[in-house]
Amino acid sequence: MIPRYARAEMTDIWTPETKFRIWFEIEAHAADAMAEIGMIPREAAKVIREKGSAATFDIDRIDAIERETKHDVVAFLTHLSEIVGPEARFVHQGMTSSDVLDTTLAVQLARASDILIADVDRLLAALKTRAFEHKMTPTIGRSHGIHAEPTTFGVKLAGFYAEFARAKERLQMARKEIATCAISGAIGSFANVDPRIEEHVAKALGLAVEPVSTQVIPRDRHAMFFATLGVVASSLERLATEVRHLQRTEVLEAEEFFSAGQKGSSAMPHKRNPVLSENLAGLSRMVRAYAMPAMENVALWHERDISHSSVERYIGPDATITLDFALNRAVGMIDKLIVYPERMQKNLDLPAGLVNSQRVLLAFTQKGVSREDGYRLVQKHAMRAWNGEGALLDLLKADPEVTAKLSSKELEELFDLGYHFKHVDTIFARVFGTARK
Repeated sequence: MIPRYARAEMTDIWTPETKFRIWFEIEAHAADAMAEIGMIPREAAKVIREKGSAATFDIDRIDAIERETKHDVVAFLTHLSEIVGPEARFVHQGMTSSDVLDTTLAVQLARASDILIADVDRLLAALKTRAFEHKMTPTIGRSHGIHAEPTTFGVKLAGFYAEFARAKERLQMARKEIATCAISGAIGSFANVDPRIEEHVAKALGLAVEPVSTQVIPRDRHAMFFATLGVVASSLERLATEVRHLQRTEVLEAEEFFSAGQKGSSAMPHKRNPVLSENLAGLSRMVRAYAMPAMENVALWHERDISHSSVERYIGPDATITLDFALNRAVGMIDKLIVYPERMQKNLDLPAGLVNSQRVLLAFTQKGVSREDGYRLVQKHAMRAWNGEGALLDLLKADPEVTAKLSSKELEELFDLGYHFKHVDTIFARVFGTARK
């Protein structure tokens, strides 16, 4: 985790203090359940909870014990016994380390999911506001980076809104899948820990019970979770890439907010660079990179090994912290994005009416001209317009072969910009659920 790309709310989930507190809660809830079914004395469970709840766990002490034991959970349990006293002999009855570690990771990832879902909600709100602001702002649509046909900037943003609405649904599903508890003991057989204990701990922590935990929770759940984060990051990069392209000097249809005193270059005072969107592109690559090792963690040996452990110590914090930061950066970028409708219109007008070529082609087919012949006619004049020989409309009007089928008035009607926006309300209704006007 790099502090430069981290927010406190998310990083707090991954601190040693938070981790040890969750470890204790798991042990305390398990002790409560053991007392309930008569496995340990009720008074012991009460002492465990009261003394542990009041304690501040000494991280340095735990680390010192681990240096000797070479086992993190044993080190924590030893320190807990120093706090609890004799009743600590009833802690961790029948449990194995993975019961604590895997259930804790589930709690942390579920909490991280809640933050990420809230982040997406903020991004959705920003995209919706700007989409309605520019619902009918004409702009050019591009394919392969080349002018295609007109659209509106609002429709562009509505497309991103729909994509991040899907991202929210995916995160919700990923949260549900990852939020599972395993308190099943060695090899997951429940030989020394009653399944009712697992059910109690799961309910107390807001988790589901893992149907079959082979001492560890199956890692396909984690693979799906981190893959989902990677998909969300990819959507962020698509949004960032759009902004980067629109801010190019030759395009300049929109640009990131440039604050007073901000500097774009150490050498060139004129520079206003798309640093936020470029940063988002880089952060997205990092989040995607964490998905692959999560997938490789699925194939553990037999009932368990620990090849996944070192991986998850990295990717759990880093992937969630990075995506959280990136989503919040995207919110600010969209909120403050400077949009230039006049430049959008100017760029629309650049290719001498070429963006209307499909309408002319279709009009020919309606007049009985074959698609092949119509395409040949339109392309001939489109290429002349492309080469600077005149506006497409004027070139078409001057061709007797064209005017034999389409009058000047009919041709002019085919170059009406508003024609392309007649279904904007329909698109918005599909995306936002707004009534069609």
